[in-house]
Amino acid sequence: MPTPARTSITDIVAAGRDILEADGPPGLTMQAVATKVGVRPPSLYKHVKNRESLVGLVAGDALRDLRERLDGADSDLAGLAHAFRAFAKESPQGYQLVFALGPDASRPDPAALAQTSQPILRVAADLVGEGDALEAARTITAWASGFVAMELAGAFRLGGDVNRAFDYGVKALTRGLAR
Repeated sequence: MPTPARTSITDIVAAGRDILEADGPPGLTMQAVATKVGVRPPSLYKHVKNRESLVGLVAGDALRDLRERLDGADSDLAGLAHAFRAFAKESPQGYQLVFALGPDASRPDPAALAQTSQPILRVAADLVGEGDALEAARTITAWASGFVAMELAGAFRLGGDVNRAFDYGVKALTRGLAR
């Protein structure tokens, strides 16, 4: 009889997400995940081809989390922007991994990225029309990503209320894009 599996992809990915948030991308190793799920590293290779594939699975799970948050948000720019920011603040390493450059195997699936983009494309189309929706969605995403990246890096050092600045930016984008 074959030996029963002592772990699963679900357990491996959950452990990977925990390790990523605690130790960052360098800490996301096959050894660390194997230890966390209670197997020896060679056993992990029965489920995951290599570290690059592991990183890809973890990035895909983070993207799924982001997609669920966007899908559950209010269907206006403010709702999506706040859901995006909340995800990044609660899962900063996952957020960075979703948008990181890297080998194809370690990046989220392009189809999953496209699916995650649907809520922002719908909001952008509502604001500017179908013909300019992609450009508007990219503008919104670039602004939100830049704001969040600066916030996570602690780069807003001039005082003031960062939450107020975020809301100001959302309102300014909404006004500027509205037809």
